[in-house]
Amino acid sequence: MNIVVCVKQVPDTEIRIPVQNGRIVEEEIKQYVVNPYDEFAIEEALRIKERFGEGKVTLITVGPERAREALLTGLAMGADEAIHINDPALEGSDAFATARVLAAAIKKMPYDLILCGKQAVDQDNAQIGIALAELLDLPHVSVVTKLEIAEDKKSAKAEREVEGGKEVIETTLPAVITAQKGLNEPRYPSFKGIRMARQKPYTVWTLADLGLKPEEVAPQTEVVVINPPPERKAGRIIQGDPETAVKELVRLLREEAKVI
Repeated sequence: MNIVVCVKQVPDTEIRIPVQNGRIVEEEIKQYVVNPYDEFAIEEALRIKERFGEGKVTLITVGPERAREALLTGLAMGADEAIHINDPALEGSDAFATARVLAAAIKKMPYDLILCGKQAVDQDNAQIGIALAELLDLPHVSVVTKLEIAEDKKSAKAEREVEGGKEVIETTLPAVITAQKGLNEPRYPSFKGIRMARQKPYTVWTLADLGLKPEEVAPQTEVVVINPPPERKAGRIIQGDPETAVKELVRLLREEAKVI
C-alpha cells in the first residue's frame, strides 16, 4: 500500500528558544530535528510496509531549504522517497495554509493511508492532520496509540487513550491518522540507511507546481506576540533538624505559597 507521511522540521527540543521583542529569533537557532511525533508516524508507516511486504512510504514536508535534513532523516530510517514543497511565498504560513498546500500535493500522488504526528512541538497547534482530512474529504482518527490495518487494506482499527480508558475506532481507508507517543518506538537510521538516503528519489515542488497562487494559501491567523515564560524564582533551603524543617515547610506552603 502507498503511505504518505507528513513531516515537519522543528527546533531541537533540547535547546532554549531565543525570543526577543515579541518574536522568535530564528536566525539564532542552529539545531533542528524531525518533529518527535512525526517520527512515530514514519516508524508506523515503515512497520506497515514491512508487515505486508510491499508498498511505498513517501515523506512530504512544507518548509525552507533546511527542511531537507528532516526528510533525509526519514529516508535514512527507511522511507522510499521524499517530496519537499519549498516556496518563498510560504514563509510565515499558518496551519491552514500548510494543510492546504499538503492537500494539493497529496492529490497528485496515489495513497492508501496518510500519517501525521499529532502535533508539532514548536507551535503545538495540533491542526494539520485534522484540517488535511477535511480538505481531502477523508475520515481521520487523532492521537492514535495503536493501529491495525486489515488484511484487505481497505479498513483500519485505531486505538487511542481517553480519560479513564481506551477508545477503539474502526475506519475505512484511505484515512488520516495522527500519531501519539506510545504508538511505537522509532528506529535509529542505520549507517547503510544514511548512506543510501541521498540516493533515493527527492522531488522539490513550488506553489506553481501545485497549481496554487500565493493568495490562495495566505495565512488566516496572525501571531501578535510571543513571550518567554517568566524566570523561575530561586529555591529556598530550609535549615534545621527534620522536625523544625517540616514545621517551617508547612508554614511556608500555607502562608506564602498558599497551596495548603
